[in-house]
Amino acid sequence: MDARLNLFGNPVAAKFLKHIVSAGKVVADSTLPAATRELVNIRASQINGCSFCTDMHTKDAAHAGETSVRLNLIATWREATVFTEAERAALELAEQGTRIADATGGVTDEAWANAAKHYDEDQLAALVSNIALINAFNRLNVVVQQPAGDYQVGQFG
Repeated sequence: MDARLNLFGNPVAAKFLKHIVSAGKVVADSTLPAATRELVNIRASQINGCSFCTDMHTKDAAHAGETSVRLNLIATWREATVFTEAERAALELAEQGTRIADATGGVTDEAWANAAKHYDEDQLAALVSNIALINAFNRLNVVVQQPAGDYQVGQFG
C-alpha cells in the first residue's frame, strides 16, 4: 500500500511538516514527562484511527522503556491499574480534546481541573500543545492513508 501523497517528497507538505515538527520540539523540551507525552500520542492516534502514528509512538515508547503491559492497556486505561493518577488525568484530557467532534461538548471543567491538580501551568501548556500536535499529525496521515508497520525507531532523527 502506498500513501496518496508523499508528505516528505512534496515541497509544500515537507515545508509544513518542518514547521509542525519544530513545534513538537517545544513540547519535547518542556517538563511534561516523556512517558506522558507518548501515552497521549498513542491514545489520540488510536481514537483517530492513525495506524502510522500508533505504530511510531508505541515503538518509540517501548524503545524508551515503556512496558508492554502499559502499552497494551492504553486503550482501556480507565480499567487498568498500571497508570498513575497524573497519567489518567492526561489521558482523559487527551480523549476529550481529541473527541471534540463527537458532540461531547469539548473538554469538561472536571477533566481540566483534574489535569491541573497534577501538572503546573507550563506542563499544562505542553500537554494541550501535545494533544493539538498529535491530532494534526493523525489527520495528515489518515487523509493520505500513510501505511503503517515499517517505522523504525529514530528514523526521523
